[in-house]
Amino acid sequence: MNSKEFVESLARENQEILDRLGPTETLEADDPHLDLVVLLKMALKNELEATELAARWMETTEDIQVKLAFARQIGDEAKHYRMIQDRLKDLGVNTDEFNPVAQGYSPLFNSLVTLTDTVERVSGAQFTREAIATVKNQQFVELCTARGDEVTARMYRDTIQVDEGYHHLLGRRLLERLATTPEAQERARKVARKTLELAEELQNAVREKAGIHHAPGC
Repeated sequence: MNSKEFVESLARENQEILDRLGPTETLEADDPHLDLVVLLKMALKNELEATELAARWMETTEDIQVKLAFARQIGDEAKHYRMIQDRLKDLGVNTDEFNPVAQGYSPLFNSLVTLTDTVERVSGAQFTREAIATVKNQQFVELCTARGDEVTARMYRDTIQVDEGYHHLLGRRLLERLATTPEAQERARKVARKTLELAEELQNAVREKAGIHHAPGC
């Protein structure tokens, strides 16, 4: 199949797993496991990892269009980090000395950061990870709305979600340009599948250990 047909096919395959990432629990606004401060601190780690991943890859990617896409993402993810940090400060939590990765990076980051192939990087991070982020962020918006926290909901809905959606769109366009051979398409498919599987495993682990769901990001 040509690259556009492949990307459309991959998007459909990804959606089957994305549909499973929705929380199985009924959303209860007063659920003690859904502490917005805890969830926003988790979001800081996601944003920092996304920033660092794109920064590492920008330096080692020769394709100029991909390099510029990573540059755009670095700026956006760092902006999200500051926005979330400011929102936490408004909620009475100072995170100036907080290091989200002090206990280590996530298994998803550790998997993605090993990728050296440009097609795999675009497929795993921008095309797939950013799609996961938009799904998880929408769930978080619903939680914030249920809690009556329209300030946080608006921050995600009007800015963070718009940026993440654009990153995914960039990934789609780049993948259509890069995944032009059966070999490249298979590499892209394998990385996308592994990324989704890891995200699902991590979500299930957090739910089972801490009862947390409706967490933002990936």
